[in-house]
Amino acid sequence: MAETISDRKRSHLELCEAAAIAGKEEYIDSEKYQIRVWDWNRPGHIRDHITKLNYIRRDNPALHELRNLRFYKAYNDQILLYGKMTAAKDNAILIAVNLDPHHVQSCDFEVPLWEFGLPDHAAIGIEELLTDSSFQWHGKIQHVQLDPRVNPCAIWRMTPMERNS
Repeated sequence: MAETISDRKRSHLELCEAAAIAGKEEYIDSEKYQIRVWDWNRPGHIRDHITKLNYIRRDNPALHELRNLRFYKAYNDQILLYGKMTAAKDNAILIAVNLDPHHVQSCDFEVPLWEFGLPDHAAIGIEELLTDSSFQWHGKIQHVQLDPRVNPCAIWRMTPMERNS
């Protein structure tokens, strides 16, 4: 398959090419000194994952803002839990990321129900945006398991089911 200009603009990181030059902060196969021809269809490519992430970013106004980042409590230091919400609270995203690239990590975490003015026992509608699944969480403590080979992160859109209880 012939390489196109748009192929050359793609990052070698999409192909998980990250072999470093010893003692430097540069990559062995950098395009800094050479033109590379990449096999964009080889196994291990994360193009579909990046495409999905870009769609999620475009489709959620909370992710367009820079000053709305909040970190939340995850009861495992290997899982980072953060979220972004629009000022009108009509778009709220919660993200959990496994920081351990080699092992499955899991934890209980706190759903920020208080951000919506909801009590700790409230229900909230959830859309898992990477898998396109929908469900409800009941209560502020939930559980997640993240496998770096399968689901290194989870991206949830939260929609309140109730405003007061």
